[in-house]
Amino acid sequence: MHTTNYFDTFIAVAEDCPTDKAEVPAVKGDKKTVANLQFDMLIDHPYKYTSDDVLFKIHALRNGIGTSEQKAAREAFFSKGQACMRASPLTKRYGWGVHYDEKGRMALYAVDSPKYKKLLADKKLAHTKGMRSKRA
Repeated sequence: MHTTNYFDTFIAVAEDCPTDKAEVPAVKGDKKTVANLQFDMLIDHPYKYTSDDVLFKIHALRNGIGTSEQKAAREAFFSKGQACMRASPLTKRYGWGVHYDEKGRMALYAVDSPKYKKLLADKKLAHTKGMRSKRA
């Protein structure tokens, strides 16, 4: 069983993130994007969900997987590797850092916020960056 969860970790925005101020992802058309869905889940519920929870819930929602089918579908989903929040548009494009607590639950922090800067400097946390959008 694979996982995308991190513990006591801070994911900073990608080096090539095009914004220096966090942006709320714009809704495009009548369907919410992955960025919209991730943002909505995390901004109003800091430290409630793990990365696995968020990624699977969005997968289930977008693929019409009902509640009764979710246990088996989750096992199948994580039977192979999945992209983690480092690949999220929130860290790559929209200027949001992700902090994981000791239980793997996460919260979003705007790149232009004092809390983001504090987490970036916290030596007790493991640090990584969002994935680059373009090759170096």
